[in-house]
Amino acid sequence: MGLHCGFCCTKIKNISVTLGKKEILKDVSIHIHCGHLTVIIGKNGAGKSTLLKAILGEVKHTGEISFKNKDADGQKIRIGYVPQKLNIENSPMTVYDMIASYTSMHPVFLYKNKKTYQEIKNHLKDFGAEELIDSKVNRLSGGEMQRVLLAQATMPYPDLLILDEPVSGIDENGKAQFYEKINELKTNHDLAVILVSHDFEYVKKYADDVILLDGKVVEKGKPSEVFDSKAFHDAFGGV
Repeated sequence: MGLHCGFCCTKIKNISVTLGKKEILKDVSIHIHCGHLTVIIGKNGAGKSTLLKAILGEVKHTGEISFKNKDADGQKIRIGYVPQKLNIENSPMTVYDMIASYTSMHPVFLYKNKKTYQEIKNHLKDFGAEELIDSKVNRLSGGEMQRVLLAQATMPYPDLLILDEPVSGIDENGKAQFYEKINELKTNHDLAVILVSHDFEYVKKYADDVILLDGKVVEKGKPSEVFDSKAFHDAFGGV
């Protein structure tokens, strides 16, 4: 592990997104380094989720997104993604089914692969969720679902982990555990992590870099720099 900037980073350069006649993002440029938690903050409608979708290739955009590590310069690397929510209310899937489908190209509903089952169970254990492997996903609590989705997104461990407000609706204890886990992941696995969050107290404590977005980057830097800035106070009234 222990890669430093220059050996491993995601470069987002001049990303612009227009939907219809509305410009959602304009010339957004960010570097996300391995082993760093970069948090994107901004008011509703600032383009935070749109930026994540552009990185994931889900929305049409102009500009460049390149990934660089010691093995692949400019090549597409593995991205793990935890969405804000999933539409699973009527899903019959178990946690095993969902993760096995994500990690395998083969249908998993016909039979359980014992080796895959044990691998998933072992990985879930790292997230305190091994006992959930046979649970129906539509029966999980918010905190349980968040742990399962984080386990899924890191199996295998990605080069870049993208998290879109993954703890919205989760209690304070669950949030604290989540941020501790992200801190552990970025440190132990040298992950580059992009997180969209409104939890400013946790952002101040855990983020390495903060980006204040409002259609464009209006402020960026260390948490203390961004939270003390005029742009932050203008946006949030000194929250």
